Amino acid sequence: MKKTVLNQVHRDAGARMVEFGGWDMPVQYSGVIAEHMAVREAAGLFDVSHMGEIEVSGPQAFDFLQYATINDVSALADNQVQYTALCYSTGGVVDDLTLYRFAADNYLLCVNAANTDKDFEWLEKLLAESEFSDLKLINRSSEFAQLALQGPKADAILAELTDTDLSTIKFYWFKEGQVAEIETIISRTGYTGEDGFELYCPTKDAIKLWQELMRVGESHGLTPTGLGARDTLRLEKAYALYGHEITADILPLEARLAWITKLKKGEFVGSQALIEAKETGLKRKLIGLKLTESGVPRENYPVLCDGREVGYVTSGTMSPCLKQGIALALIEAEIADGKQELRVGIRKRQVAAVRVKPPFV
Repeated sequence: MKKTVLNQVHRDAGARMVEFGGWDMPVQYSGVIAEHMAVREAAGLFDVSHMGEIEVSGPQAFDFLQYATINDVSALADNQVQYTALCYSTGGVVDDLTLYRFAADNYLLCVNAANTDKDFEWLEKLLAESEFSDLKLINRSSEFAQLALQGPKADAILAELTDTDLSTIKFYWFKEGQVAEIETIISRTGYTGEDGFELYCPTKDAIKLWQELMRVGESHGLTPTGLGARDTLRLEKAYALYGHEITADILPLEARLAWITKLKKGEFVGSQALIEAKETGLKRKLIGLKLTESGVPRENYPVLCDGREVGYVTSGTMSPCLKQGIALALIEAEIADGKQELRVGIRKRQVAAVRVKPPFV
């Protein structure tokens, strides 16, 4: 099992560790609900160093990424970030990722931890089979650590450790600067729905960066936060998680990701299948559900309409903010757009649920 450079720091802090995507990661410290509410009300610090970083550079980097990803790379300026995905020719999703533009010929992809090797091999395959040759693909994952500082107090905490004017970094933009005298990519991005930053630094400096953030953050209520709260936070905001809302068998159009699927930008991998799916009509849609009775919906629980199974829960939890069961569910498109009563099968019960337009919070 792989370990991030902060593994012992988490253990010393009393974290409960679990296996996640082949990594030994902290699932919680003080507790999921306490950590969740700290991020919503103050700030949380996450170790996300297990995420992968792939550099794409060279004269044909732009053209290659425009072909390999589903969003429109031409919309990016230097120092801008874009949420996007890689698709198979079938339209199913290889992975979702964030794309950082440093220059017209230099990009960094931040990809899901469990998919890093798969994504790199997929990009190598596309490159080998395409007419693009004047570019380099480099897996830089071992060189970077990544910390996510998230919550309404994130700005105030980070400002104490950097001379970079954070007010000039807008949402989904980044700057290179120093944090605690460490060279850092300061990116105003995140997976919680709160204001905050994802900080990329050299692996060798990650422990110092973590300790300095925790030190200055103490007076602001900064809490070390594990993957448990990371999941409940993203689910309250209805953000997709690879392997749940998006997979090789689920189209981005089905998964509420039409907004990043630029079908008019020209040919890209999967574009033909996605255009055909849109024209013939989607068979399934991802919707939000809120339980109106007690119960916690979990992954793969059936969604029922008039006693008939019409889909399944892709992700579910008890919302710490709402104190209600919430879920994302992939169901038949006609039912998704209808008014029929829905229920979630939870063990031997059929629990009433109502459609909710995401986000939940």
